[in-house]
Amino acid sequence: MGHLTEHRAARPRADAAGTWTLGGLTVNRMGLGAMRLTGSGAFHDGTPSDRHRAVAVLRRAVHEFGVNHIDTAAFYFSSLRSANELINRALAPYPDDLVIATKVWPGRDPSGEWWWARPEQLRGQVEENIRQLGLEHLDVVNLRVPPSRRDGSIAEHFGALARLREAGLVRHLGISNATAAQLAEARAIAPVVCVQNAYGLGAAEPGDRELLRICGESGIAFVPFFAIAGKRREAGAGGGGTEDEAVRAVARAHGATPAQVRLAWTLQQGPHVLAIPGTGDPDHLAENVAAGALRLTDDETARLSA
Repeated sequence: MGHLTEHRAARPRADAAGTWTLGGLTVNRMGLGAMRLTGSGAFHDGTPSDRHRAVAVLRRAVHEFGVNHIDTAAFYFSSLRSANELINRALAPYPDDLVIATKVWPGRDPSGEWWWARPEQLRGQVEENIRQLGLEHLDVVNLRVPPSRRDGSIAEHFGALARLREAGLVRHLGISNATAAQLAEARAIAPVVCVQNAYGLGAAEPGDRELLRICGESGIAFVPFFAIAGKRREAGAGGGGTEDEAVRAVARAHGATPAQVRLAWTLQQGPHVLAIPGTGDPDHLAENVAAGALRLTDDETARLSA
């Protein structure tokens, strides 16, 4: 059955779920999302994180557990913490195999107010990520589509990013919060190595299931966010009392947590699926990485999907 309890004495490894290639960059399928590093709540909500603890989580993820794919953004900051600054402080000089993916189009001013960049402003957002991370260029940049544009064209913005790729500021491009039509539009402009959309057990929209299939057939990574939180999104994972009984039953059968079952289900949606669970808690980090070794049976996967 693949009980996780027997693996807990050993150090979990991010490569337990296998690898995928983003362009020419090979990453372990279990990665780390940086949003939760900055505080107890997303963005300006909650209280700022303990800086030393956040740095320790990053170092443990990369140096102990082998995480080599981190998702971040310049707009991931709380009143005292910046995810990019924490990554720079914790990990620079960076390991050769570490891939840092970021995203642009949304932005936040110093007061935390949101704004959306025009195509000509994307270079400034890319350069700000480069500066904060202390890099010469960005490995992967996702164009994060605003909710108001889910049915509109992204050609102008994606074309601006493609020019930054040609200029050497960005190695690879992806899209986020996008539709199948927008993926086709982007691919007509420049290669797309990943699609990053909200996707999780009990929170998978029909359009995203279709996009998951298209990405698999096209050799494009599908990178779900909110894989653990599901419909709670930025609010984070719910308490054990609110967890679905089917998830709890599978977790008991494997000696695992519900969050680990959700991550395992996500990874079993296809070999091209990459997980980026976010946490600022060292214990949660270890649990998340260990979920990469959990293998659900076909019956369990079908039961959970239903």
